[in-house]
Amino acid sequence: MDQLVAIRVFARVVEAGSFTRAADSLAMPNATVSKLVQELEAHLGVRLLQRTTRRLTVTPEGREYYEKSARIVRDLEDIDTSFNAARGTPRGQLRIDIGGSTARDVLIPALPGFVARFPDIRLDLGVSDRQVNLISDNVDCVIRGGALDSSSLVGRQIGLAPMVTCATPAYLKRFGVPRYPEELKNGHRLVSYVSAQNSRAVPFVFARDGERREIKVEHSLGVNESNAHLAAGLAGLGIIQTFAYAAAPALKEGMLSEILQDWLPPAYPFHVVYPHNRHVTQRLRVFIDWLVEAIPPRLAAVAA
Repeated sequence: MDQLVAIRVFARVVEAGSFTRAADSLAMPNATVSKLVQELEAHLGVRLLQRTTRRLTVTPEGREYYEKSARIVRDLEDIDTSFNAARGTPRGQLRIDIGGSTARDVLIPALPGFVARFPDIRLDLGVSDRQVNLISDNVDCVIRGGALDSSSLVGRQIGLAPMVTCATPAYLKRFGVPRYPEELKNGHRLVSYVSAQNSRAVPFVFARDGERREIKVEHSLGVNESNAHLAAGLAGLGIIQTFAYAAAPALKEGMLSEILQDWLPPAYPFHVVYPHNRHVTQRLRVFIDWLVEAIPPRLAAVAA
């Protein structure tokens, strides 16, 4: 048994909460992962994991061994990172999760600059608006908008995205152009963005001269994915609040018209987030630094 490999495999099983998910993330056969953990248990003479047909539980001995061995693995990673840094060649795989419109309009158009600077880093993008578990899903970092709400995560703000309220000219011709936020309650159709995390509609929010107004109206349509949310607005299904960078092309071409410009929604903060107990590799560090440098202007992009 290669004990270091077995320790790393065991750690991944604990983090993933499943032999199958651990095997997938390590690109190993499920049987190999199971065998390595069994050999590690035989070597230590203790049960690390309690297996049943329906669930996997870490024993108290397994939890203690995981916490102690994880420090050793992080120390080894620090040594590897220091050698890579000395050679100036960050390399390896980065797994990044990001929302749909942010990937399409912000990150992917900027990525050629990162790839040119760091050609030995391989990127895997998970694109969806659902919230991932960074540990069990083996994701290095996520790029998300909104406030940070988990003490188990570390976040670095990478920029602010202006928001716009808009609808198609045909919709506004039919239903009228609202002059005040409260008019949205009077016969207008709202297309709400619905959080994929908690299935709640995000309220329409407006601000002017330090005054904040939140409009909670029963929406006519709720959508839980950002690209589809914008598409619903473009289809004339109602009024939307969305990121200015996402709506900019349609606003410029006249497919959407901005409304309530005296009552702008507050800018939306974006963060890059990663687990606080996970080693920050050199490749993740340079990616985060690049994000802070390259992304803010794209988040702030508006129609000319």
